[in-house]
Amino acid sequence: MEALVVGSQPIMSLTEILLGFALSCLLLVIIKSYWQRIPAGLKRLPGPKGYPLIGNILDLGKNPHLTLTQMSQKYGDVMQIYLGTRPVLVLSGLETIRQALIKQGEDFAGRPDLYSFQFIGDGQSLTFSRSPAEVWRARRKVAQNALKVFSTAASPTSSTCPLEEFVSKEADYLVMKFQELMKEKNSFEPYRYLVVSVVNVICAMCFGRRYDHEDQELLRIVNLNNEFGAAAAAGNPADFIPVLQYLPSSTMKSFKALNQQFDALVGRIVKEHYVSFDKNNLRDITDSLIDYCQNKNMDMNANIQLSDQNIVHIVSDIFGAGFDTVTTGLSWCLMYLVTYPEMQKKIQEEIEHRWADSAEGYISFLLPETSAIISFGVTSTTKDTALNGFYIPKETCVFVNQWQVNHDPKLWKDPSAFNPERFLAADGTGINRAESEKILTFGLGKRKCIGDNIGKWELFLFLTILVQKLEFSLCSSEKVDITPQYGLTMKCKRCEDFQIKPRF
Repeated sequence: MEALVVGSQPIMSLTEILLGFALSCLLLVIIKSYWQRIPAGLKRLPGPKGYPLIGNILDLGKNPHLTLTQMSQKYGDVMQIYLGTRPVLVLSGLETIRQALIKQGEDFAGRPDLYSFQFIGDGQSLTFSRSPAEVWRARRKVAQNALKVFSTAASPTSSTCPLEEFVSKEADYLVMKFQELMKEKNSFEPYRYLVVSVVNVICAMCFGRRYDHEDQELLRIVNLNNEFGAAAAAGNPADFIPVLQYLPSSTMKSFKALNQQFDALVGRIVKEHYVSFDKNNLRDITDSLIDYCQNKNMDMNANIQLSDQNIVHIVSDIFGAGFDTVTTGLSWCLMYLVTYPEMQKKIQEEIEHRWADSAEGYISFLLPETSAIISFGVTSTTKDTALNGFYIPKETCVFVNQWQVNHDPKLWKDPSAFNPERFLAADGTGINRAESEKILTFGLGKRKCIGDNIGKWELFLFLTILVQKLEFSLCSSEKVDITPQYGLTMKCKRCEDFQIKPRF
């Protein structure tokens, strides 16, 4: 590299000039991120001091949900940390979170411009994109309507809704599969089978077909969703340290590849639907979206158009809305059933006698108790705003500490103890809705998961059928470890010692 020469003496090489320029730019970014003018009457966000360039990343450790909960006890429900050079607002406390996401919902309805988000659905995902508000709302409404029609709406040819039919078939398959595993191995690990059945329910709603559990396409869908969840939970440093975006990363390369593979898989299925599409016989969610797309495209006055690629992204989002949370919740339910066999017996008795046709029995107390499984929600501010007297700039990345709320001793007596009866109504005749609604599983406000009610109903149906037909136990006398494993959803450890016995 040539050097800058004055007279006969080299002053500085071009490499040194470029390095100095890069360091100067980085210094300006750091100064800008740490310095901001606070409007009169508002306070600067409190929070721990971070290290240069990396912020508080090292402070979070292996269990960020626990670390941030501890920090909130010192700094309050509204605090700021730094991940890399990016300031991140962390919200804790149920009332503070409700104030932000519901009462000030418009202010906190954005999505942060994280680097990795642009590779999810080509940056057009309902869940992760930064689409204009009117476009996002219109597409969300279309997705919600299609999801409702092919899940919980009454079927014209049956007394049950489509979701009940789909779940019943999968639950019956699980009963049969678990019995086969008992004959072959005398014990089994249920998660691997639960996840395939849950994905199959989503496939039935989206694609109008139920796959054989050994079908390679179904297993590919399951694997891609599992890989996405693992990658998202691990985080991407380039989201918070921008300079890393320009460096080679095998992790980011894999993340891009799995998103491209999933979009290609869904895209092929959507293309097949176009070939066989009949507007007088809508078979599933994909057909419903195609019908909407064609009708809107013919309407020249329509405000929001829906392209073929948007259909692929919406279907992909529906998979995300109904996959991991339901599977994780169901696996926790089974784990607690074998840990507390007296509770399992009580649920079975209620299903047979008192609560056969109702969702108000003991099983309805178990579901919110096992639904405190989400670590964080992620949003961003859409404008300069204030919360609890603190100034928050536009486009601030926001972490909503749902785990803290679900384990807050101010809300729950002995929050770490397993106690479904905490949700029993005062008169002892049903569930206390006000208490159960304090559990944050599917988020709050404008960014609340579109599969909220469907996910809860699906979980209830799966569990009711399984517990009605089978008795679950463990072959080992050793106590199982029910310590949650950190991730976007807090999973229980896999257990290979499950056993079942048919009840009829």
